[in-house]
Amino acid sequence: MFGPAAPIPMTARKSPPLKGVARVPGDKSVSHRSLILGALAVGETRISGLLEGRDVLNTAEAMAAFGADVVQHGDGEWSVHGVGTGGFAEPEDVINCGNAGTGVRLIMGAMATSPVVATFTGDASLRSRPMARITGPLALFGAQSFGRSGGRLPLTVVGADNPLSVRYVSPHASAQIKSAVLFAGLNAPGETILVEETKTRDHSERMMKSFGARIETRETPEGFAVHLQGQPELKPRNITVPRDPSSAAFPVCAALIIEGSDIIIPGIGLNPTRAGLFITLREMGADLTCENEREESGEPVADLHVRSSGLTGIEVPPDRVASMIDEYPILSVVASFASGKTIMRGIRELRVKESDRIDAMARGLEANGVRVTEGEDYLIVHGHDGRVPGGGTAKTRLDHRIAMSFLCLGCAADKPVSIDDGGAIATSFPIFERLMTDLGAQITRTNA
Repeated sequence: MFGPAAPIPMTARKSPPLKGVARVPGDKSVSHRSLILGALAVGETRISGLLEGRDVLNTAEAMAAFGADVVQHGDGEWSVHGVGTGGFAEPEDVINCGNAGTGVRLIMGAMATSPVVATFTGDASLRSRPMARITGPLALFGAQSFGRSGGRLPLTVVGADNPLSVRYVSPHASAQIKSAVLFAGLNAPGETILVEETKTRDHSERMMKSFGARIETRETPEGFAVHLQGQPELKPRNITVPRDPSSAAFPVCAALIIEGSDIIIPGIGLNPTRAGLFITLREMGADLTCENEREESGEPVADLHVRSSGLTGIEVPPDRVASMIDEYPILSVVASFASGKTIMRGIRELRVKESDRIDAMARGLEANGVRVTEGEDYLIVHGHDGRVPGGGTAKTRLDHRIAMSFLCLGCAADKPVSIDDGGAIATSFPIFERLMTDLGAQITRTNA
């Protein structure tokens, strides 16, 4: 039932200038949260612009399995009739979250303080990822978990009959940990407090507040403390999902390194906790401007105008990691075309994403003639001043961001760049191939 799909080898070749408008899909983080909070509200939530990649569709199916009425009405238009906090029913079957680390961790949090039992699994990549960092704090609420060694999936969570509110200091700069604790806190009496040293993406806090939860963040000597009052009656609302900045990163970066490119990406979410890549690219010399800045559904949004640019390597500040954790793979590609070296430190968290992304990028770049220096929590890319040899094949390791990053590399390298499997791209950016080729990128399925 959960066996691996046939690989989809792909190749990207040196492309003409990218031109046009790139309408990337809805934000994956916001899409997951809108479905889960819609299921925990009382009444009907309407969602526009939902990302319909496999990861998010798995979350939609999970919410239906827990008793919510989830309906797709058309292109990106969905409704969720929720059951209220504490109203989850017990699923009749295993919850398969596919490749979605965000989905499985947030769903575990949402059900951990309800008296139900659920078993979770996923694809080979997700089954290899650590879950103890989630089940540990959930145990403080009274939930129990039983899984494979190392806390890996498949894993069964037994929700707490009489949940406790908790105060938890997160040892990792992880929005997934923070959000899992906050989702669990929604059905715990009293006040739940989550403290993190570095502020991570705050979509959960923004959206919980918009649904009627009493939640606020206070800066303290320990870090950023999020205070949540438990057991609110969440009110349904209409949500417009902004376009995903992590998906936008790929056409943005491809346009920067393909000479003569000039593209517009409308309606991109520019939440300050997600904008680290764009700040970094500007510091490297990118011609990247924000136009028509506005707010939609509580999130800052703008249209991005991108033109190809000569880039210079920099040292990325470690305190920026949390705001661009998913963008380091494509930044590594951009760094390959810059002059000088780009130093990325404090990125240990990349080793426990969909793959070990530090190792995956290092090996793939080396296969395409780029010199790198790698450590446990850093990667240094030695730039080639606009001319990357290419000609190699990168192993994607079931990781969508690794796959898309090396296809972007191939669009600007001297020789074609291949990847062994592009199948994982559909988990987050199902229209990637079409969008990029419509802009002018030369990307093909090798066996097509």
